[in-house]
Amino acid sequence: MTERSSDPRGFTMGGGDSFLASETTIPMVVYVLYLIGLATGVAAVIGVVLAYVNRDKVAGTWLTSHYRYQIRTFWIGLLICVVGGITVLVGIGFLILLGFAVWVAVRSILGINRLANRQPIANPAAWLW
Repeated sequence: MTERSSDPRGFTMGGGDSFLASETTIPMVVYVLYLIGLATGVAAVIGVVLAYVNRDKVAGTWLTSHYRYQIRTFWIGLLICVVGGITVLVGIGFLILLGFAVWVAVRSILGINRLANRQPIANPAAWLW
């Protein structure tokens, strides 16, 4: 039998589950990728792919709300970026794109906070928070 010990931060050493295998690791990575995606859009695409791939693994749990929230954040954000990109030609697009960046940052930070506290997203279908 393999001996397991864990330190006070929640990391597990020895046999069994490790920190990287935690059920909250992938949703946390997706939120971080969305924040990085504000500088490089490719990171956000990787994040939404991870969310789609992993959402069925947690069906019926509190994590389902996080994956739904993340997927909606990507698609609504893409819509806002398209509108912002088109309207840059008339000058208002820069404000729309700035609002988009704030919106993604707030949604991601709130998601990280709720995930860290092991709480579901109250309304994952909401357009705001």
